[in-house]
Amino acid sequence: MDENESNQLPERAANMSFLEHLDELRKRLVNSVIIIVVAFTICWFVSDRIYDFLSVPIRQALSEAARRELPISGVTGEEKLLPLSCIREGDGGRYIFDRSTKLGATVVVPGSSVLAQVSRDSEGKLGLFTTEPLITNNAVVPKGVRLPVEFDEVAKDQPNADERMTVTTATEQFTLFVTVSLYAAIALSVPLLLWQVWMFISPALYKHERAYVTPFIGLSTVSFVIGAAFAYYILFPPAARYLLGLGGGDFQLLLKASDYLDFITIIMLAMGLIFQMPAISYVLARIGIISAGLLVRSWKVSLVVILIVAAVVSPTGDVPNMMLFATPMIGLYIVSIFIAWFFGKKRRTTDETGS
Repeated sequence: MDENESNQLPERAANMSFLEHLDELRKRLVNSVIIIVVAFTICWFVSDRIYDFLSVPIRQALSEAARRELPISGVTGEEKLLPLSCIREGDGGRYIFDRSTKLGATVVVPGSSVLAQVSRDSEGKLGLFTTEPLITNNAVVPKGVRLPVEFDEVAKDQPNADERMTVTTATEQFTLFVTVSLYAAIALSVPLLLWQVWMFISPALYKHERAYVTPFIGLSTVSFVIGAAFAYYILFPPAARYLLGLGGGDFQLLLKASDYLDFITIIMLAMGLIFQMPAISYVLARIGIISAGLLVRSWKVSLVVILIVAAVVSPTGDVPNMMLFATPMIGLYIVSIFIAWFFGKKRRTTDETGS
């Protein structure tokens, strides 16, 4: 290779051997592992809150799937159900235990009930307290005992028995929170992981092309967040309602928490990666590897690939749910065409740019 040809190659890539490339890859992988471990440690301390956030869509779907709507009729015809958060200090009624609850040395079985009233304890904290004794199999629970309803200044809604998922082993809860922390750590580390990817491929780029690192990481991070949010708020709820609604209430829904967690996180991570399409198109167009004309000419092949990806990512096999995944990908492809058209340029060497 003569001197003129050498000047046409990216500076570092022209001088790096195969072993140096492997050493660079090892360095970036080690850095990525360290980043994820640090993020995992942070996420572990809030893993319960992360799990609660991720479980909201399925709890709502479980509630809708298990609910049998019965009309409420009363004396005036204006009777209606009120959310738990509507009760205030002084309000009372009959509390029904929907799960096994330990009160002191006794366990109250599901289905038991007791009259209760909202009042304050000796420290001034609001709570729901029994107003009559409760007789169990081996003890009598006196009145004035606090019941398991959380309060700030109003009662907090709690998931009922039909909205709770199950665990089947003693260690599954620990494994569940470890998995939650790991997935959250990966999502939290996206900007730094993208930086490591960029640093690995940058030796193959010209000097002026390396300036695209900031917009690439910024766009990719924002795109990942938008994609994950799109999956969480738009795509997953109708898919979950469809899956849980099959059978018309003929089945008892006992959904494993670990299965659900894998289910929703894979969908969120997949959509976060799919939404990288505009950011990747921006960088490749700026470098000159792709153009708007190329994307337009390749639309048939791209459409087939998009439909295949949608079929793989979609949790159901029906066409409507599959199109929920395919439609945003088609939209992203169209956006990528405009990005390539607006930002695209012919690739130039360092000598041609004068950098």
